[in-house]
Parts: sequence; C-alpha cells; structure tokens
Amino acid sequence: MFNDRKSSVQKIDTKTKILNAAEQLFAERGFADTSLRLITSQAEVNLASVNYHFGSKKELIQAVLARYLDVFAPALELSLQALVDDEKRVDQIQVFNCLIEPLLALDSFKHQGTTVFLSLLGRGYVESQGHLRWYIMTNYGKVVGLFNHVVREANPHLSKEEIFWRLHFTLGSVVFTMASSKALIDIAKADFGADVDIEGLIHRVIPFIAAGVSSPAK
Repeated sequence: MFNDRKSSVQKIDTKTKILNAAEQLFAERGFADTSLRLITSQAEVNLASVNYHFGSKKELIQAVLARYLDVFAPALELSLQALVDDEKRVDQIQVFNCLIEPLLALDSFKHQGTTVFLSLLGRGYVESQGHLRWYIMTNYGKVVGLFNHVVREANPHLSKEEIFWRLHFTLGSVVFTMASSKALIDIAKADFGADVDIEGLIHRVIPFIAAGVSSPAK
C-alpha cells in the first residue's frame, strides 16, 4: 500500500514537471518550435512519460491551457452573467471590464499567470493551432458563447463577421501589450515617472481596444 501511494505521488510530480516545463517553453518559443524532447529535457523526465500522461503533443498543449482556463472561464462567466442580469444597455468598455478580475486572478494562481496565459492564447491563434479552438469550444463553449452574445449586445451596429475580425485584432493588440509588458512598464517609469503594474496596463489598454471594436461600421 505504501509503495502504491509513493508511485501515485511520483506520477503527479512527473505530470506537473512536464506541464511546468511545457508551459514555459510554449510561452517563450511557441508550440511549433518546442519539441517534446526539449520539454522532457527541461523537466528532467523521459520521453515516454509524455505519452503516458498526455498521449500526444496536442493533448499536452491542451492540458497546459486547461490549467488556466479552468480558473479563468468560471470567473469570467460569473462576471458576464452579472452584466446580463443587470438588464441595462451595456457598452464595450463594460464588456472588457468583465475580463479584468478573472485575468488578474491568474497572477495569484501562477507567477505572471496573466501574461503567460495571454501569450499562450496568442500563440494558439498565431500558429494556427486548430485543435485548440476545437478544445476551447468543446470544453468552454458556454462562456465563449456568452461573451460573444454580450459583445453583440454592446455593438448592434456590427455584423457577426465584423465582430469576428475586430475581436481577433483586439487579441493581437492585447497579446503584444502583455508580451512586451515589462519593457512598457520600464519605459513608462524612465520617460514619464509613472509607476504602472499589470493591472494598470490592462486598465490602460481597455479603452483603446473597446474604441476599436465599437467604431462605426464602414
């Protein structure tokens, strides 16, 4: 019985090592440029352990994102539902404000969790990881649908196709901002004497991206 318990602990530790190493490498190098061999080398585990715990590289990528999405998605759903239940006309800034607390909560979940999560999400789109879109829609489709619904309510002048484009342009802006957050914070301090943290950065970018999403249709 003791040996079984020890084996179970070892399995959990190995799986976590792989996830931690994969998360760091995926965020820094991207999915395509990160090999399983590189991940196992950094995690100090053998290659067979990835297949044992995850089955494939695609499933490992999904598991890395799931650690964040399992925290982020329920919190976002609550925030969006509260906005819907208020039954008042909403604007795009209010919609994006619903993202702030769920995103910042990821920093409590993992060190620099907000930045890492957005970097991983951005990588998924940039590198055309179609399986990630399928995974997110399959497992978190309810909150994605609720978010899209609220965006449409805030922007009745836009078609579904136009909203699709504008939200993807928004994601690009946010991912770039978060990826360069340290440099931006340092520049703000050096050039303007401004003390800005990740929360302040998010509050600054929201009016910009909200204006872009809600601008008049052509």
